[in-house]
Amino acid sequence: MLLVTMLARIIFCSAVLLATLAVILLALFSPLPKRKPSPPWLDLSLYIQQPQSPNIIDATSSNNNNDHVAQSSQSDGGGAFIFHRMLTEGPENTSRVVGKAQGFIIPVEQFANSGFNIIYLTFHTPQYSGSLSVHVSPKDTEELTVMGGTGSFAFARGLAVFAQSIHGDATYHVKLQLIFPNNQSRTTTIPG
Repeated sequence: MLLVTMLARIIFCSAVLLATLAVILLALFSPLPKRKPSPPWLDLSLYIQQPQSPNIIDATSSNNNNDHVAQSSQSDGGGAFIFHRMLTEGPENTSRVVGKAQGFIIPVEQFANSGFNIIYLTFHTPQYSGSLSVHVSPKDTEELTVMGGTGSFAFARGLAVFAQSIHGDATYHVKLQLIFPNNQSRTTTIPG
């Protein structure tokens, strides 16, 4: 009887040891799970410039300088900036126009997180047709968030970096880094 009990314990311990060894060996030598490749980023570099044609200037603009920004002001220092600019491929005013930049920004602390503080970039080229919505962050940063788009930019997410342009006639240099859902990069115009 003692021999049978001892034999049962040896078999049990051997089975536990073999099972543990099998789990360890499988963990060490099994292939890594296949990861989905990260979707490719679409990088665009554009310039925001003032409209060249006088009929594009906003009629509500009260300032006579070349800024073409309508600003409403209140006695408490609040106000809103409304602008309409051109998007070009290069910094010179002779560069090819690829779209327009329009925005509405309320630079008051109470509206810092407002959904109104948005810049719309609209594209009209053979390669890209659609628009992007860029959310203006309340932080003092040049990195803004791309919150979606239409047409070629449907469901796009990413970053937009705005910087003062030091080249040519452009006001701002815009660098866009976009990513699309479902691992689809948009390189052509979506018909519609």
